[in-house]
Amino acid sequence: MPATPHRTYDVLGLLLKFRAFPSETNGKFCLVDCLVPPGLGAPPNAHPGEAECFIVSEGQFDFVIGETTRRAGPGEIVVVPEGALHAFRCTGTAPGRVLIVNAPGKMHEVFFTGVGRPLPEETTAPQPPVGPPDIARVLAVASAAGMQIPIPA
Repeated sequence: MPATPHRTYDVLGLLLKFRAFPSETNGKFCLVDCLVPPGLGAPPNAHPGEAECFIVSEGQFDFVIGETTRRAGPGEIVVVPEGALHAFRCTGTAPGRVLIVNAPGKMHEVFFTGVGRPLPEETTAPQPPVGPPDIARVLAVASAAGMQIPIPA
């Protein structure tokens, strides 16, 4: 029987818990529960070949997809077209929570586990950072996974 994969990670200040890996869904999708502190989120990124959907369960978020900004709250779904440049940020005063569905998901699994810091599985709150992010490493892992993270000019 294969070992149970590690599921809980700190990824750039966000607490991610894998609910389903692509290997558990016949390669169809990855499902991640993401707790986001106020003011944090994901920088602009794009992933050709992988679609993404966010389901907001708690808090308020601003999503930027291409040139459009959309505010979303509990119960709202935000779909990112495959390959579209997008970002999100928790805009509330309390942590927000989103379920993230990536299809087929392998790209996000590689990125999240490659950049993330494994945490004890029982962790329920984001952890304080252990230092500034290693941007060169983040960009290298993203590139290896097939993701694009534009560098601000």
